[in-house]
Amino acid sequence: MSGYTTPGPMTSAGRHSALLEQLPDDLAGLVSAGHGLLIHEHIAPNYGVELSAADRAPVHLRRVEDLLDRIASRDDRPLTEAREPRDRVAGNCRHFTVLLVTALRARGVPARARCGFGGYFGGGTFEDHWVAEYHDAEQDRWVLVDGQIDDVQRGMFPIDFDPLDVPRDRFLVAGDAWLRCRAGTADPDGFGLAVIGETGMWWIAGNLVRDAAALLGTEVLPWDGWGAMPGPDEEITDDLTALFDRLATLTLTPDESAAELRELFLDERLRIPPTVHNHVRGTEDPI
Repeated sequence: MSGYTTPGPMTSAGRHSALLEQLPDDLAGLVSAGHGLLIHEHIAPNYGVELSAADRAPVHLRRVEDLLDRIASRDDRPLTEAREPRDRVAGNCRHFTVLLVTALRARGVPARARCGFGGYFGGGTFEDHWVAEYHDAEQDRWVLVDGQIDDVQRGMFPIDFDPLDVPRDRFLVAGDAWLRCRAGTADPDGFGLAVIGETGMWWIAGNLVRDAAALLGTEVLPWDGWGAMPGPDEEITDDLTALFDRLATLTLTPDESAAELRELFLDERLRIPPTVHNHVRGTEDPI
């Protein structure tokens, strides 16, 4: 568990470490601070903001250090001072998540990003999503936190729970979704991104690999692809199915299975290469 208090390449504040000292120490305060710094690129209109192509560029930032650089260069006030929605930096669920994970780790709290599917955005589907997970020492359990959901979004989506403690049946880590579908207790067509009409086992498999990568310290972008991740029209062979079955099982118990997870990720089909395919831009990007 100690490894989840150490910054990784994506969750290091680097030259902006001092900025994190400005933030509150409590979870609710950290989440609220994130709301005042970032705006979700696809929900911006609900805040009265229309983003230009240039405004959207930060969604491709992988490292929190670079994200903080963009935030500070846009507005040099302390991070505790909420920016107007039009002055916030564009991101998505993954950016809210890694910023929160970075802040928690800086306070010695074990925290990690989880990639999976949220079942609380309406439409009856589990949507592609990222949340944070931290270890509550008093309760001795890992708690899921949706750092993206603020009061505006609580009014948009049917959220009937505390986003600071997301129920495990409302957000499914990708490994859980994979194993449920393999067991026949869930429908693969209920997992993906309904707004663009893409769902299925191939999408779950991609998020499974991304979730494992995050557990091992590299929180990639939601559209980064490499290795064994299948495309929408690609067959998932028996060999790959067995690989994903094993990976899914290990990601459900990442603390107990850390060594096995690291070993499995040495497989060339899973190992993150020096460059990954950015499916949104259609480019090969260095990690």
